[in-house]
Amino acid sequence: MTTAIQTERRKLGRTGPGVFPIALGCMGMSGMYGPADEPESLATIHAAIDAGVNLLDTGDFYGMGHNEMLIGRALHFQRDQVLLSVKFGAQRGPSGAWIGFDARPATVQTSLAYSLKRLGTDYIDIYRPSRLDPQVPIEETIGAIQRMVEAGYVRYIGLSEVGPETIRRAAAVHPIADLQIEYSLVSRGAETSIFPVLDELGIGVTAYGVLSRGLLTSSHPAGMSDIRTHLPRFKGENLTKNQQVVARLREIAADKGVTAAQLAIAWVLAKGKSIVPVIGARTRTQIRETLHALEVTLTSAEIATLEAEVPASAVAGTRYDPSQMKVLDSEK
Repeated sequence: MTTAIQTERRKLGRTGPGVFPIALGCMGMSGMYGPADEPESLATIHAAIDAGVNLLDTGDFYGMGHNEMLIGRALHFQRDQVLLSVKFGAQRGPSGAWIGFDARPATVQTSLAYSLKRLGTDYIDIYRPSRLDPQVPIEETIGAIQRMVEAGYVRYIGLSEVGPETIRRAAAVHPIADLQIEYSLVSRGAETSIFPVLDELGIGVTAYGVLSRGLLTSSHPAGMSDIRTHLPRFKGENLTKNQQVVARLREIAADKGVTAAQLAIAWVLAKGKSIVPVIGARTRTQIRETLHALEVTLTSAEIATLEAEVPASAVAGTRYDPSQMKVLDSEK
């Protein structure tokens, strides 16, 4: 059993809950990065909870419901120990293909009903659309979730991958606990126009892609079922160039006596008390290594050096393919 780590919790914005400084992202436990070991996935969730992690992140479209059912089994006797963050709206076909996005008010209720059933719970802590539906005003989507808050099925409302204008419009309807967005040493676009709005409105950040989907740890796609085979940063000349950037990160980490993963996570933790990294650990070994990042302290000089030696501008390729980048509200 993993011993709980005593550490100060971080609050998700002015109105959100207090959470452990690192959250567990469960997407990879449902085949998004190739085949997963279900018994090990369950053991990893339990190890994270034993260590103090109290925020689990999932989506109803991860494995077409498999991820929620997995978490439901893992939390059969531990529901009161964790907060569940659930994304909805992405539409998938029987083949697993992505076929669109739907955030209409009726879909909010239907999606929530199925998530509650799969998770084996009667409420979800943080509920959020995974993307902006261009056909539905954000006010309608947030208003529908607000009614679920009033009915007791949801505790807090979150957003994902949206830009400043959408954030302001959503927050005008109901307080927003956090924005979930990709943020790492090599994905820093949110710093320019999005983070200032979050600070102004008192909204927290749950940062995913902190290790750039394994790029910063030299992890490689595990066959065609791994979504990274479709991402520009893992292809051809881009990957070759990016491996050179990552090599410098490893050198800096080695000089500090830590792993590249621990250093990259520590950097995100150091960038703001309202930022909570969401780490997609799939094994107990990975979660143990991740938690050691909490022991890494960085001075302002070390942060500046790291950002200069591993600049986001040096990384080749966008974080998603061109078609997905085009529809990301956070990139507009």
